[in-house]
Amino acid sequence: MTNKVIIEERQGEVMNLKGGLNGKKLFLESYGCQMNFADSEIVASILQKEGFITTHEEKEADLILLNTCAIRENAETRVRHRLTHFNSLKRNRPSLVIGVLGCMAERLKDKLLEEEKLVDIVVGPDSYRDLPKLISVAEDGERGMNVLLSREETYADVNPIRLNSNGISAFISIMRGCDNMCSFCVVPFTRGRERSRDLNTIVHEARYLVEQGYKEVTLLGQNVDSYRWNLSRDGQVVDPEKGHADFADLLAAVAQVNPQLRVRFSTSHPKDMTDKVLETMARYDNICKYVPLPVQSGNSEVLKRMNRGYSREWYLDRISAIRRYMPDCGISTDIITGFCGETEEEYQDTLSIMDEVHYHFAYMFTYSERPKTLAERKFEDDIPEEVKKSRLAKVIQRQSEHSHAHHKTMVGKVHQVLIERESKRSTECFSGRNTQNIVVVFPKESSAPGDYVNVLVEECTPGTLIGRIVN
Repeated sequence: MTNKVIIEERQGEVMNLKGGLNGKKLFLESYGCQMNFADSEIVASILQKEGFITTHEEKEADLILLNTCAIRENAETRVRHRLTHFNSLKRNRPSLVIGVLGCMAERLKDKLLEEEKLVDIVVGPDSYRDLPKLISVAEDGERGMNVLLSREETYADVNPIRLNSNGISAFISIMRGCDNMCSFCVVPFTRGRERSRDLNTIVHEARYLVEQGYKEVTLLGQNVDSYRWNLSRDGQVVDPEKGHADFADLLAAVAQVNPQLRVRFSTSHPKDMTDKVLETMARYDNICKYVPLPVQSGNSEVLKRMNRGYSREWYLDRISAIRRYMPDCGISTDIITGFCGETEEEYQDTLSIMDEVHYHFAYMFTYSERPKTLAERKFEDDIPEEVKKSRLAKVIQRQSEHSHAHHKTMVGKVHQVLIERESKRSTECFSGRNTQNIVVVFPKESSAPGDYVNVLVEECTPGTLIGRIVN
């Protein structure tokens, strides 16, 4: 995934900040997961306080920053192509500062800075507060880097600038890092150890967003189910017997901010999802009935090689629990085809678990070996690329069939939809999502973005519900 993220023009506010307006322009581009886009909002806030204004044109920029992803090789390839392009701009404007942020910065470090000389600064996910100093160093003709990982940094005191915001939906980071050493994943190496953010600052941010007119928040973490805040730090007690808040407590606290605020989260880990979380979701109407639950593979032996920490049977037990508490809950997943040593029989188990669960939708990929991971050190990447792609094609086709089947069951029913934007398919229509996170398209009538409307679904495609507003 890639998206140009342009910071909202807020020149009047910048001029009133300490240090005044420096007259320099920033162009920021983000790649990868929702966590990266949330991090870009933190970066925007830090640099706004230094007086940076923004531009929609990279050719006008004094500072170009790429917030990068290292999960898959093709993401890194795209970033390198962009850096080559930006360096062609720098040949005509030597004062231009180019920087790489995020996971790719943490993984490649000196290579980008010294060997390839593609950038002036390299900044890891826990070092964004050092950006002003590093930019200053680069402006003096030196190269700068800070990729130190932290056990404490959560940026809890930074009020993010909502980039390309529709003013309706926003991300709230609740934790950083990851302690799950999945053998295929670089995140523990690029984002560091897991640490949770103060519950009170999360609730405060949600309350502030409501005051600004936002109607939906998504709580973000690599594994939200392992969220834990020691309440002895701030003197508050949610449960006197345990003295800490878990993810279910946090969900309830955010849901109570305002009954009109929709609450979503991403992403869950099957080994950590508790019945308490599901019970909390079922109890509050404004917690969306949608669970992202990555399975990765339907075979227990492959899951063991992946170091996922659960079996096929455990995973299916969690699916049963979700449906016990919320029969109509939307469920999505992540699937990898062609992981090290995956036999045809093991692959068939992935197709069979898809048939058993019937996911609403899925994020599907072929296995991409990443340096320094356990899989790279321990296993051979022995599945031919054409086999990986063939298996993926069948997974995508199977998921399309399941999504379409789900959507057909929703035809003839009324769904509450939060209007998010004008539809891409027609300027005469709006689009939004229902509680199961499914996109719904309908004629505008007298509604507006940010409104909750009831939509009678009259037809569907594998990806979309189509209907009209009813009273």
